[in-house]
Amino acid sequence: MAQITPPTPALEEPLGPIETGGLRGFVAKFTVLKGAQRELWLTFAIKLLIICAYSVTNKTLILWLSSDLGFSDQAAGALVGWVWAPAMTVFTLLAGSLTDALGLRRTFFLGVTICLMARAVMVFTTVKWLALAGGLFPLVIGEALGTPVLIAAARRYSTTRHRSISFSMIYMVMNVGYLIAGTIFDYVRHSLGEYGYLNLLGLHITTYRTLFLASLGFEVLLFPTIYFLRRGAEATDEGIRFNAEPVRHATGALWNRIWLTVRDSAIDTVALFKQLLGQSGFYRLLAFLLLIGFLKLIFLQMDYVFPKFGIRELGNGAPIGHLSNINYILIIILVPIIGALTQEYSAYRMVVVGGAICAASVFVMALPTMWFQRSAQGFIGQWIGHGYLGLQGSIHPYYLMIAIYISIFSIGEAFYSPRVYEYAAAIAPKGQEASYGALSYIPFLIGKLLVGTGGWLLAAFCPAQGPRNSGRMWLIFALAASIAPIGLVALRRYIRVPEAGREQTS
Repeated sequence: MAQITPPTPALEEPLGPIETGGLRGFVAKFTVLKGAQRELWLTFAIKLLIICAYSVTNKTLILWLSSDLGFSDQAAGALVGWVWAPAMTVFTLLAGSLTDALGLRRTFFLGVTICLMARAVMVFTTVKWLALAGGLFPLVIGEALGTPVLIAAARRYSTTRHRSISFSMIYMVMNVGYLIAGTIFDYVRHSLGEYGYLNLLGLHITTYRTLFLASLGFEVLLFPTIYFLRRGAEATDEGIRFNAEPVRHATGALWNRIWLTVRDSAIDTVALFKQLLGQSGFYRLLAFLLLIGFLKLIFLQMDYVFPKFGIRELGNGAPIGHLSNINYILIIILVPIIGALTQEYSAYRMVVVGGAICAASVFVMALPTMWFQRSAQGFIGQWIGHGYLGLQGSIHPYYLMIAIYISIFSIGEAFYSPRVYEYAAAIAPKGQEASYGALSYIPFLIGKLLVGTGGWLLAAFCPAQGPRNSGRMWLIFALAASIAPIGLVALRRYIRVPEAGREQTS
């Protein structure tokens, strides 16, 4: 790859040794980012905007499919879990090679353009086949183009000293995006009504399509943000370097060049997997990621099961977004702190600890609601219901149970989730960061395949009409989540891979 040498290359100023003890040592773990290049900070901004757009869409998706397009619980769950998920994974894996071929900046632009067009279709059409073929399915491609790119960007634009805190920071920024999205989700539903509409230039846009319109606005803001990324920039321990971004098929018609690049990327992906199949670490990473999928089931159900559960058990207009925001607020606070305090520990160990806490939290939702009746009317229940959620009258026990469950889950998530991405990046061979970054999203495939059964669980235990036994549904989720920490401990000798920069025993 050719080097582009600026007239006066600006190298990072070498930083002194990081303080390791006391309050100064703790603060120094954060202030190390003062030496980071602007691309790392822009990566955080891009992550924020992408997550705002994605999360608003994701929270609305299952409700839109049933309310606007007429899908049943089972059909909506299957479409998301068994069609959307495999398609997302396939394109994410292709995007890894496409990123390595096109460069981060170009791949960002391509993904945002596709998402912009797809979301516009979902906002302005009520025709089922067009909403799916021109909106939902192309959105898979656009979103997939952003996922491995962000992981590769965090790795490429951070030095060894920045790595752990950068991945923790990007995870914190992601949760700021989720927090914003949750607030917008409740605000639009409260303003327009659960099944109301927005009158936009004579067009009646339903509540759920109005939420898609909000996500479209975030997508527009991404273009100027990506523009300021410098071509070929890479942060190293020696300083910033500029390498020419690769260009395949530089001549010819635009769409023909894109097609040829996609074709070559597919070929490269097949070749990559042939190469990966010859690496013993790949199989162990794959087993690790498959187990993490059972934890992602709990994360994903918050978008694909929890909204319907909340509306049915707590009523139309229930503050679902604000309940979810408990998780995001705690993650914003906890992730940088835990990331800074646990830098010396291996990613694998932190995933086991966090996974166990997450799995334990779900059992709270399986307990009888009557156990929480008195507490719901006590100080804490009243503060959550009246103070935080702004409810009137008696507080349903589920509000307290959900708050406890999400709070415990958030502690576990702060330990494990950022470290999954770091683990994949830390063991990636040189030059395969984006491809390994794409692999780290396999847990989302497993989680979505599992959550695809959520429609049947809702229909059986929490139907729109008729008697409900939601506790049994949550018990099934809790038992499924427990597979991850148990498997990671039981199979540790066989699936753990040494991490760059850390001792295997840490």
